[in-house]
Amino acid sequence: MAKGPIQYKTEEEIDLMRASGQLLARAHGEVASLIKEGVTTRQLDKRAEEFIRDNGGIPSFKGLYDFPYSLCLSPNAVVVHGFATDEPLKSGDIISVDCGVLLNGYHSDSAYTYPIGEVAPEVLTLLKETKAALYKGIEQAVSGNRVGDISYAIQNHVGPLGYGVVRELVGHGVGAKLHESPDVPNYGKRGSGPLLQTGLVIAIEPMVNLGKKDVVQEADGWTIRTRDRKPSAHFEHTVVVRKEKAEILTSFEYIEKALQQ
Repeated sequence: MAKGPIQYKTEEEIDLMRASGQLLARAHGEVASLIKEGVTTRQLDKRAEEFIRDNGGIPSFKGLYDFPYSLCLSPNAVVVHGFATDEPLKSGDIISVDCGVLLNGYHSDSAYTYPIGEVAPEVLTLLKETKAALYKGIEQAVSGNRVGDISYAIQNHVGPLGYGVVRELVGHGVGAKLHESPDVPNYGKRGSGPLLQTGLVIAIEPMVNLGKKDVVQEADGWTIRTRDRKPSAHFEHTVVVRKEKAEILTSFEYIEKALQQ
C-alpha cells in the first residue's frame, strides 16, 4: 500500500492537512446524523459525497484504484472496503464508516464504527475496546519512538481480551497521496520499525475482530470480511508525530454530537 520514502510535512503543510481533517470530521458528523435503522448505506454514501464537494473537497476514495464510492461502508463481519448498497441497516448491526477527504492538495483519513439499535453486549465491548486501542496507539506516536511502539500498544490492548488483530491491512502515511510510507501495522514489537520523527503524518487504524484474525476477500475484489464471519470493528484518526504528544488532525467531535441528539 505505502509507496516511496517517508515524507515529513512542514508546518504549512500540516495546516493544510488540519483543514482537510476538519472537513472530514464534519462530513463524518453529517453521516452520523443519518445513521439509524432503515437507512441504506447508499444514502450515507450520497450524503458524504455531497457534503464534501459542497465544501470544496474531493472524496479521497472515489476512483482511487477504481473504488466506486466515497465511503467504505463495512457492516458486521465486513472489516473494510465494503460497498454502498440498498440494503437497509437493521437493529443489531454494526457499520464501519471509513472516509477520506482531499482538500488543498492534501488528504485526511478516518473511520468510526457505529452500533445500530440493540447490539449484543459483547459486540458493544468490541467497539469500545477497539476505539480505546486507537488512542493507545496514538499515545505512542511521538518523536523518538518507532512504528512498532504504536503497533505493540494496539495489539497489547486488544490481544489479551481475546480479539483477533487483522494482519493483512494496516495504517499508513498520509499526505499529498492518501497512502504514503510508512505502513503502520496494528501488531508488532516495541522498538521495531521506522523511527518516528516530528512532522510525520500517519493514519492509525485498528481493525479488530471479535473472533479470529483471519480475513478473506469477496468476489467483488474489494470487500474484506472475517473468515469466521464474526463482527469486526474499525476506528481511525490521522495524526501528526510531535515531540511530547501526537496531534490528531481528524476528530470524532461531530460524530459524538450527532449521536447525542
